[in-house]
Amino acid sequence: MGTKEGEGPLGEAFDMVGEDDMFHSENWEAAESALQKKAMEIMMGKVNVAPGDIRYLFGGDLLGQSVATSFGLESFEIPLVGLYGACSTCGLALSLAAMTVAAGYSDLAAAVTSSHFASAEKQFRFPLEYANQRPLSTTWTVTGSGAFLLAGKEKTEELEGRVFPGKVVAEDDREMESRKWTKQYRVKITGVTTGRIIDYGVRDAMNMGAAMAPAAKDVIEAHLQDFGREPVYYDKIVTGDLGEIGRDILIDLLHGKGIDISENHTDCGLEIFDNKKQGTGSGGSGCACSAVTLSARFLPLLASGKLRRILFVPTGALLSKISFNEGQNVPGIAHAVVLEREED
Repeated sequence: MGTKEGEGPLGEAFDMVGEDDMFHSENWEAAESALQKKAMEIMMGKVNVAPGDIRYLFGGDLLGQSVATSFGLESFEIPLVGLYGACSTCGLALSLAAMTVAAGYSDLAAAVTSSHFASAEKQFRFPLEYANQRPLSTTWTVTGSGAFLLAGKEKTEELEGRVFPGKVVAEDDREMESRKWTKQYRVKITGVTTGRIIDYGVRDAMNMGAAMAPAAKDVIEAHLQDFGREPVYYDKIVTGDLGEIGRDILIDLLHGKGIDISENHTDCGLEIFDNKKQGTGSGGSGCACSAVTLSARFLPLLASGKLRRILFVPTGALLSKISFNEGQNVPGIAHAVVLEREED
């Protein structure tokens, strides 16, 4: 994780926080690749698996042609399905990995994604050297990476006997504290609703919450209808990175459909930073925002039994620097993943 994220409300829950945001790399893009590599190393170390044990790897990022993923993961030599769902990539990767395992195509599949504040600013907004002012509607791209391993029931029981105790050694031989993976961490994916591209005509690249909220509304409404559920079925409905403004828009849009999520909704962009103290505008964003908040905050809550069931809805804004410069709209997309604690 980046230094700013380490200073936020979830700082103590992260497996690793860098000394600076370069992560011993020569440029911001390489730093993001280093984050993905480190996340994979930590994840595999927690359950004591080797790259050769993993049959499929689903990953992506925000950079052009997903270069953070391709350069970050190439050394593992795992069959890779490269994804682009913008900031919804975590939900997309988890969905496809879960489908792959459930269908019996693999007994182990991994999902990984990342983002970096400086590389995202450079590509989508302004390089840091420009020192532009940021409106309050903007969100702060999270510097971080999250990696997840999905397994069938039999494979999960096998892995529980191979758990590595508490510390992980990365390739650079620096020992890092890591949270112990135990039988308590039995969280399963029990449902998926894949989202559609939704375009409300938003063109303000400094207000991603407004661009993504309609897509979140669409997939949440579709999910509740398809599964025949009410919002109260979930202890929490967790969107990706709408921030303060996007959250208000989402709640209003769903109210218009007779759906009230105001009591059990939260947003990863609001969980990862203290907006007032850290000056992050409307909240956090980026592929890593939902990925690391899920792994550092909500998976432990599920595993401990404090939460039983959540609807995880990462959100993404489907723009590029070319589409932005050509004055195109910013369509949104979101994917819904049901995560439940497996009872003993």
